Formats: sequence, C-alpha cells, structure tokens
Amino acid sequence: MKKKKILVICPYPMGVAPSQRLKFEQYYPYFREAGYDIDVSPFISKAFWDIIYKKGFFFKKVFYTITGYVKRIRDLIRAGKYDLIYIHLWATPFGPPVFERLFRLLGKKIIYDIDDLVYLGNVKSKAHPLVNWIKGRQKPVYLMQSANHVITCTPYLDEFVRKYNSSTTDISSTVDTNQYLPANDYSNTKKLTIGWSGSLSTSKYFYLLTNVLKIVKEKFDFRILVIGDKNIQIDGLEIEAVDWKEEKEIYYLQQLDIGLYPLPFEQWAYGKSGLKAIQYMALGIPTVATAIGANFRVIENGISGFLVTEEAEWILALTKLLNDPGLRSKIGMEGRKRVEKMFSVQSTIPVYLNILKQLTN
Repeated sequence: MKKKKILVICPYPMGVAPSQRLKFEQYYPYFREAGYDIDVSPFISKAFWDIIYKKGFFFKKVFYTITGYVKRIRDLIRAGKYDLIYIHLWATPFGPPVFERLFRLLGKKIIYDIDDLVYLGNVKSKAHPLVNWIKGRQKPVYLMQSANHVITCTPYLDEFVRKYNSSTTDISSTVDTNQYLPANDYSNTKKLTIGWSGSLSTSKYFYLLTNVLKIVKEKFDFRILVIGDKNIQIDGLEIEAVDWKEEKEIYYLQQLDIGLYPLPFEQWAYGKSGLKAIQYMALGIPTVATAIGANFRVIENGISGFLVTEEAEWILALTKLLNDPGLRSKIGMEGRKRVEKMFSVQSTIPVYLNILKQLTN
C-alpha cells in the first residue's frame, strides 16, 4: 500500500517548544509506523531559535525571517504532493492569512492544531487594526474556519473553535510515561524540594506565590528548584534556578517532592492545557495548582492533586504535603495513574491515528 504523505507546517524547530514537542511531535514515530511519511517544515530554524529571544542580532533576525518566508514559498510549491497538511498555530508570523489561504487552496486536506488562546488579539481586540495586521491576528480564526479538522487542547478552546468549525478534537498535551518514571522515595529524612517549571515568559506566574512560600518557609524548612528561568531569586528563600534543557528536563523534575502550578485568574489561563501539572503527576510528584481552566480536568482535587484559589489554600496544601510523606505518596501515585489513563502518549495514540485515517482515506 502506498504511504500517505503529511507535511507539517509549524513555527518552531523540533524539540524546543512545548506546544509542539509535548503535543504532536512525540507522535511522529507512531505516525510513521502506521504508514505515514512525515515531512516537517519549521518557519524558525535552529540557528534562528538560538537568538530569537535574545537582545540584538537585528540583521540576523531579519535574514532568518526572510529565509522562513522563502521556505514557505517552497512549501506552497510542493503542497499538492501531500495527502494532508498539518498546520500548527500559523504558516507565517506576520500580516493577513495570505500563506494560510494559499495552503488551503493548494492543499488537499488540512488539520489546524491550535495551542493557547492565540486568537485573543483577533477577538474584541483593543489594539490598533494595524498592530493586529502586523501580528497576523487574523490567521487563527481563518484557519479554524477553513481547516478540515481542528485539534485543540482545552475544553474552553474547543468550545470557542466550534463557533467556526464543528469538526474538532480536544487533545491535551501528553507525556510519554515510559520515559517519565517516578523516582521519589517520599521520605522526610532529607530537606524537601518544592519546584516550579516554566520559561522566561511565564516566570511571572511563579512570583504569584512569593508570599505563600515565605509564610510556609516559617513553618517548614525546604528548598526550591526553578526550571526554565535561571534569574529567579526571592529574598529569604533558598532557590536553585536552572535553564531548561531538553536532555535534563526529566532529571530536574525528578528532584521535586512537590510541584507548583500557579496561574493568574485571567482569560489567557483558560487556554493552558495543564501541561506542567501533567509532567509533575507523571513522575508521581504531588501537585498543587490554581483551580482554573483545564486544571479541573487534569486534577481530581484531594485525590490526584490539590486545586486551590486563595492564598490560605496554597499554604494549607503545601503544609500538609511537607509534613506528611504518606500523603505525598498517596497523592503522587494517584496522579501518576491519572496521567497514564488520560494524558499519556500511549493512551492518546489511537485518537491521533483515527483523525489521520478519516482525513486521508
């Protein structure tokens, strides 16, 4: 049987962005095993990624952006050769959905994969129309409307997309539980580690817990491991902050005794799939998370983790977990079971393959 061909149009190089690597990228081997040829075309090259969030490098950034557009022109030329085009977020970053419309015109079938509420600038936006145009904020809604199928990542996002397209599937971020293996002994014979994993852009959420952590510190001695922003420091707290590295991500997470997942009570948070909680839970790490959005789907409060809103609830949950190794073990193991059942690569493979089969038969 002739293999079906899929062209993946995505913003980022492989293995660097959670919205890709912990969603569809980790399924490529299973797609290939099922008989699909996968070609991946990121707009941002690895060389561009290495400087894109750093200050300076203006001319290099302009050059790499132009290179990205040249690559997309090449992709348009070959689009008709593929049975399916899988677009994540956008085809090009700026302007109106010109390239997106051309892919729709030249492609046979299109899947649109949307992560986070990237459409917010296009819905009741207060920004100047020129700003919206430059930032390409028309693209997400156009792709929602025109795709043959849309893959979302939260119930809130899925409900929004259904206003434009009834053919959607809500697939959360997932982890490979064959790689995410618990390593905690749930003992209080050592100084315990409370941890947070994020990025430079989300480190502001960690600071939401500054007062909580200082109050808990008065009752219980612990250290904090921050993964993703090595510049995080708070007076009065023992913090080790490290940069994120793919090859060390699981190792760093395995050092945690308790995982933190604070989010602000704002609309943007409803687009978060609960990925950090899922990562902690997969490793058997008891997790305390803000009670908002998809976190209600990920965590059963008091069973597989704790969902909290008020500062006093954060303090109570952390104090209980720090004092009681048996509770940490119980909550951690229930979290692991829940991820295996609902948020693992192994449990989600059939969902992706069913979508591909429907669109390529």
